[in-house]
Amino acid sequence: MSAPRRPGALAAALAAADTDRVLYDLTGIERQYDTLLRELPGATLRFAVKACPVDDVLRCLAARGAGFDAASPAEITQALRAGARPDRVHYGNTAKSDQDIAEAHRLGIRDFATDSVEDVTAIAVHAPGARVFCRLATSGQGALWGLDRKFGCSPDDAVRILTTARAAGLVPAGLSLHVGSQQMTTEAWQQALDSLAGVLETLAGLGIAPDHVNLGGGLPALGYLDRRGDPLDPPLDKILTVLREGMERLAGLAAAPLGFVLEPGRHLVADHGAVRAHVLRLTERTRPDGSLARWLYLSAGKFNGLYEMDQVTHPMVFPGRETEEYVPAIVAGPTCDSDDAYGGGRHPVRVPRSLASGDPVWILSAGAYATSYTTQGFNGISPLPCVCVHGPEGPH
Repeated sequence: MSAPRRPGALAAALAAADTDRVLYDLTGIERQYDTLLRELPGATLRFAVKACPVDDVLRCLAARGAGFDAASPAEITQALRAGARPDRVHYGNTAKSDQDIAEAHRLGIRDFATDSVEDVTAIAVHAPGARVFCRLATSGQGALWGLDRKFGCSPDDAVRILTTARAAGLVPAGLSLHVGSQQMTTEAWQQALDSLAGVLETLAGLGIAPDHVNLGGGLPALGYLDRRGDPLDPPLDKILTVLREGMERLAGLAAAPLGFVLEPGRHLVADHGAVRAHVLRLTERTRPDGSLARWLYLSAGKFNGLYEMDQVTHPMVFPGRETEEYVPAIVAGPTCDSDDAYGGGRHPVRVPRSLASGDPVWILSAGAYATSYTTQGFNGISPLPCVCVHGPEGPH
């Protein structure tokens, strides 16, 4: 296994922490936001609140001009409280009740995602005159989380939905899609852009000229490991090139000026967050087949900060033990649930043989979804508190 990458600006905060917590480097998040803006000039970034609903994180992004993709009235309220203007927040969830639509409209939200005629009809009643953007389905192939079953419609349905929206007095303002979270291929983006191009051309023939395309989330984090412990290494530079070229192509097809929105979540925060946990016990026991099973039980797991551990492997640092003998072990969380283990308990990682109860562990690239998926005390084990820090130079 490759040596884990030291977390830079988070190192001092991790080293100083004497209790478990989730830590965020706000300066690193700000720099990641600025870098993405430079890579995709002309695009508008709306941070996906669900990826990190932490007030300090939202405030630092709002101060840099970020908008927000919210999935509920509660997330809308949090984004507004963080300093975002209502016109820089959209309701990005296609699954919403009449009451939720009305509450979002009351809060000043005028942009709503949709993927069905039924939802459009409800928006027309409870948010009259609102702008809607229709989400196209994608295959989800190439992503760690495909998002292909629950959301999105076919190109033909998108045309029908936006035509219905226009007839209902709504503004058919845009198209959107999501290629899946932690998308690892350029092909998925290219297929999505091709689909958007076809729908834009069809809409133009019907006199409908959307003013924006929302390319959703899916941009990958860079710090995860594969099951062998090697860097996952997504082709981010190639993905960004495909996006730039695709945006230029779509703008050339549009009958009117076309803006572009992205909803980065994981890409902005994952590699700038870490969990400070500790060892419960390193154990050895014999399986029924006579083979040795070694388990490292940690204070943090699937139900209190590391919900995604079945899909991604986070680099781990065992401070002060880097030169000791390492042995393979299955890493598991503290609960009585058998799913509370890396890879469902199938993929060993290398850990120091001499680990003892109470030893600190730093779990890197853990900034995405560490707080939003946390339960409220499963098995009586509390969620991890959250602490945000700035880099040594202060706010960026």
